[in-house]
Amino acid sequence: MIIGKHLVAGNWVGSDTSFTSSPAHGPSHDFAVGTPDLVDQACHAAEEAFWSYGYSSREDRAKFLNTIADEIDARGEAITEIGTQETGLPEARLNGERGRTVGQLRLFAEHILKGDYLDTRHDAALPDRQPLPRPDIKLVQRPVGPVAVFGASNFPLAFSTAGGDTAAALAAGCPVVVKGHSAHPGTGDLVAQAIDAAIKACGVHPGVFSQIQGGDRKVGQAVVEHPLIKAVGFTGSLAGGRALFDLCAARPEPIPFFGELGSVNPMFLLPAAMATRAETIGTGWAGSLTMGAGQFCTNPGIAVVIDGPEAESFIQAAVAGLGEVGPQTMLTDGIASAYQKGRDVIRGTAGVREVLTTTCDLRNATPYLFVTTGEDWLKNEVLGEEVFGPLGLVVTVKDEAEMLKVAHSLQGQLTATLHMEDGDTALGQKLMPVLERKAGRILTNGFPTGVEVCDSMVHGGPYPASTNFGATSVGTMSIRRFLRPVSYQNMPDALLPGDWG
Repeated sequence: MIIGKHLVAGNWVGSDTSFTSSPAHGPSHDFAVGTPDLVDQACHAAEEAFWSYGYSSREDRAKFLNTIADEIDARGEAITEIGTQETGLPEARLNGERGRTVGQLRLFAEHILKGDYLDTRHDAALPDRQPLPRPDIKLVQRPVGPVAVFGASNFPLAFSTAGGDTAAALAAGCPVVVKGHSAHPGTGDLVAQAIDAAIKACGVHPGVFSQIQGGDRKVGQAVVEHPLIKAVGFTGSLAGGRALFDLCAARPEPIPFFGELGSVNPMFLLPAAMATRAETIGTGWAGSLTMGAGQFCTNPGIAVVIDGPEAESFIQAAVAGLGEVGPQTMLTDGIASAYQKGRDVIRGTAGVREVLTTTCDLRNATPYLFVTTGEDWLKNEVLGEEVFGPLGLVVTVKDEAEMLKVAHSLQGQLTATLHMEDGDTALGQKLMPVLERKAGRILTNGFPTGVEVCDSMVHGGPYPASTNFGATSVGTMSIRRFLRPVSYQNMPDALLPGDWG
């Protein structure tokens, strides 16, 4: 049952005004609108909770994470039902995303029990060292304090209320204040109910989690500017993320903003691979490009290939694959409108020709495919900007040297892909140093739409892919974002944090 209110420190709280959801299909629901005052209440509750939760044992936090996962699974059918209605995503996608959400909660629980993430270090005292003795010094990572998390439009579960940022912060020992996304408030409502049930079952301080629904920009601004918030996690648009990043930096006490802002995720199709499987790559690209209506931050929007017959075979295979894809419902009316505007920008850029023309309107998306040359790409920076949806751009270059120039011209990316065979090794070796500086994850002979949640994953990259290229928003290393190192010099064991040792 949808409650339609904010969850603030264990209490379901209404407000003077409400908004109505805009589902892709099914009934709409009314939800209380967030206010800066509610944000203030949630942040003070989070600070109060930190004095117990931030010093809780890893065992207790692991139990809490696992209990949240259990409570989400217990509401699985209801979450899938409201999620499909609000987003238009198919049932299988919502079920899979719920599996990923509870899976990462359980993975983080297992990970913190091992203790490796704390990076404990110990330099024993050297009292006889000359010319000066060395004190005993221990180091361990400690939680930073309350964390704000912004729900993502394109992942109503895995990057929202109990998604990766929330799971990482809770694993680290940080209470969380979530700004729910208005695209899927009902989904967020049910997941918040699951977290609330877990709080009660585990006896955790209720201020450890709050969720504020709806509200205008003043609410988001109030979250990031609140003096008790010590870090922010965000997945969304470049414009929105950059605005919040600037607010974090302008605070009297600047705080880290971990924003994942998008990427065009270029693919480089090398000659030997094209000679043997150009059509196969083209067909695979069409499938990846249109998965989920292209609404993935790792959607591979750019393909760079040396001009010639193989390039044409690749393009024709992609056109054929894309032509089989019908209209898909986008997550929101605003995302659909932005997709159409992005298409028009590409279409109107000099040196670009359209090789697959479709018609999309309202909240529907259909695929588009454009081709340009390496020379025209290098002249037009706008071609390197993300179009969120199933739109692809092929960049045909004259030779390997121009392919390298295109690689050098790229902004920061979440991913970069090489399609290659053994005969492409020399060119791959030339591209790798460039791509390592451009992307957080580099693939060979695959497609980036699929981010494994594991110890070795990096989901981030140089700006504008993310605002902190030394961090990841996916995988167990994401917990480190909400920790900071503290050294303890000549400290009695009784005063060391419980995580030490």
